[in-house]
Amino acid sequence: MRSWTGGFPDKASRVFDAIRQLGRTPRDLRHLIFTHGHPDHIGSAAAIVRETGATTYMHALDAPFAETGGPFRAMNRPRACCRGPRTASCGVRRSGWNRFGSNRHIADGETLQIAGGLHAVHIPGHCAGQVAFLWQGERLLIAGDVGMNILGLGDPVGFEDIEEGRRSQRKVATLRFNAAVFGHGRPIHSGASERIRSKWGR
Repeated sequence: MRSWTGGFPDKASRVFDAIRQLGRTPRDLRHLIFTHGHPDHIGSAAAIVRETGATTYMHALDAPFAETGGPFRAMNRPRACCRGPRTASCGVRRSGWNRFGSNRHIADGETLQIAGGLHAVHIPGHCAGQVAFLWQGERLLIAGDVGMNILGLGDPVGFEDIEEGRRSQRKVATLRFNAAVFGHGRPIHSGASERIRSKWGR
């Protein structure tokens, strides 16, 4: 069964609708795996876990967000997208979503024996506990928010640590994969590692 992001608060019904469109039920969802702990990725996770009983997976550095509801670390906006304040918070009102426990902490280099294998790569910067996943060897990179692909490849909306984020982008550019998907923006269906290497492999 597929694994899903938790999404913004109050969006669990969208996840359940997508599962039903696959001809399955929410109770078929067994694993809820997070690239990182920002509220647009974990906001509906508590509701999804209540309905499905899914096991949750997250890097230890971000697990406290799920367990306490914040506060979240401040982010600095890249200069290229800075039309508002240079510093921003990714937080939401604590009353806007429910806390949940992280069942499993993901370690850098670990391979989760789920869906044919998910190999974790720690890529901090946008978020200290962010991880990417290589699925089934070199078939697909699940890139999280190491960058966006909205108007072409670019930076995420912000970085907790810009220099660390740049190192993570260069790290991703050394990996080999055919396709890539992002937390924000369009997937790259083929030749993805070459495109990312040309953007960030400097």
